[in-house]
Amino acid sequence: MASLVAEGLELAAAAGAAALDGHFAVRHAVFVADQGLFEGTDRDAHDDDPATVHVVATVGGAIVGAVRLYPLAGSTWKGDRLAVLPEARVGTVGAELVRFAVRTAGERGGHRMLAHVQLPNVRFFERLGWTRDAEPERYVGVMHQPMAIGLKASGGPAAAAITISGPPRVDGRRTHPWA
Repeated sequence: MASLVAEGLELAAAAGAAALDGHFAVRHAVFVADQGLFEGTDRDAHDDDPATVHVVATVGGAIVGAVRLYPLAGSTWKGDRLAVLPEARVGTVGAELVRFAVRTAGERGGHRMLAHVQLPNVRFFERLGWTRDAEPERYVGVMHQPMAIGLKASGGPAAAAITISGPPRVDGRRTHPWA
């Protein structure tokens, strides 16, 4: 599936009912159906808060990934519910969703972002610049690692949408518009 991203990965805040439904469908597929972390739904009060940003990753018009972010107290933001459909996990969809969330929170005035990461995914987040923020703790029956990253406000426009296309670099990584 290496061609997944070469076809064009688009990241954007969910705009409209169809995109929001797709966002929730990806989360349901991963957290309810696949992992069994929640019964029925993983939705909570943050999903109804107008300050919450629901992000979707699309390839060829199909939503293949999701993440949400929302402000906490002061200039701290929370990123959670990062979900990528199994067929899209071989590309860089997850990393791009995390980078998009971090950039968006920074552009909205955030100085720090927090997340609870399932233990098998800690190295993935560390490679993206996140650090362990406390001792691991149980959340929805599974051990999670609290993690944090500092945010930088950019002088540019808000991260309304990003399109990544073209072949990966020789080392398999992509260049990013904000790297």
